[in-house]
Amino acid sequence: MNRRTFLLTAAAFALPVYAAPAPSIVEVYKSPACGCCGGWVAHMRANGFNVDVHEVSEPALYRSRYGVPDALGSCHTALVGAYAIEGHVPAREIKRLLAECPKARGLAVPGMVAGSPGMEGDRTDPYDVVLFQADGRYSTYAHYVGNRRLR
Repeated sequence: MNRRTFLLTAAAFALPVYAAPAPSIVEVYKSPACGCCGGWVAHMRANGFNVDVHEVSEPALYRSRYGVPDALGSCHTALVGAYAIEGHVPAREIKRLLAECPKARGLAVPGMVAGSPGMEGDRTDPYDVVLFQADGRYSTYAHYVGNRRLR
């Protein structure tokens, strides 16, 4: 075997190992009594995330600690990589955030929107996923109805 054949063979075997992204770890801070938060955690796990759940008595303290504006508040706060995630953000948008790495503090789905991940049921309302900055400014990152992304 010549050197070129050896290097090409070695690269072919090594490429899949290096090309596969490491699963992201999501740290979730939620109330022990919140069932919809458990639904969101299940959604995240079903989409390949490793999730560590921390049941806390005052989830709002974590929202403040991680720089989520009160106006964007929901029932749980999470951390993934360098970003804060507030509320029922679809896993698809978190994967996009991690791939694009925009200069931002995080993503949020304000409130508890019917039809968002963890809030599935008979009703489905439209909602925005917002990208927010450390200074509190935010913009629409994606628009959804239930699990269907519109833009």
